[in-house]
Amino acid sequence: LVLALQCGGSDGYSGITANPALGEAADILVRHGGTAVLSETPEIYGAEHLLTRRAATREVGEKLVRIIKWWEEYCARNGGSMDNNPSPGNKAGGLTTILEKSLGAAAKGGTTTMRAVYNYAERVSAKGFVYMDTPGYDPVGATGQVAGGCNVLCFTTGRGSAYGCKPTPSIKLATNSDIYRRMIEDMDINCGDILDGVSLKDKGSEIFELILKVASGERTKSEHLGYGDNEFVPWQIGATM
Repeated sequence: LVLALQCGGSDGYSGITANPALGEAADILVRHGGTAVLSETPEIYGAEHLLTRRAATREVGEKLVRIIKWWEEYCARNGGSMDNNPSPGNKAGGLTTILEKSLGAAAKGGTTTMRAVYNYAERVSAKGFVYMDTPGYDPVGATGQVAGGCNVLCFTTGRGSAYGCKPTPSIKLATNSDIYRRMIEDMDINCGDILDGVSLKDKGSEIFELILKVASGERTKSEHLGYGDNEFVPWQIGATM
């Protein structure tokens, strides 16, 4: 299994419910010999040290640092800034700075050793936890992950991003119980109950079990709804955050 780790429409709960719970699931997957692929470079900005300190080798860590520097130059060339984040929706959901958002986004990657760093859409060959350089825009990031070989995708959301993905099934994780109830037709797992006392470990196990079921043929909510036909979005020329 090669699992894509994605988040979109993040809110103030993302970093304490769905994202770390997904990180727990990623750790379980890695322990069983699978691969978990974190991406969205603009959305780990400011928290990259949490990943580089987990690098298997100095070379792996330095590659991520070079990517961060490239992004700073890329944004400057196109009249943008890496600090042009979080989005209005993120702010409405309780996030105030890119650092808050990045700390939550990095939590999706769990705690295991970072074995490799890949360029956009590069074929993922390493086992374990790895990183892929992609924009933060969800469809572009996920397209790169799928092109690299991800065959299941987990997508956390607090604002209700209705993201589906083809040909890779997208498992939706709601960060709060309110969005889960209001979008129950599209949300596969409620991580909001972590706020009511469910442990991250137990929720991670629940996510992992669903990943196995989906990998074995069970359809996700997005698949039942037919989402995903328009979500193939390669990285285009110009500033794509």
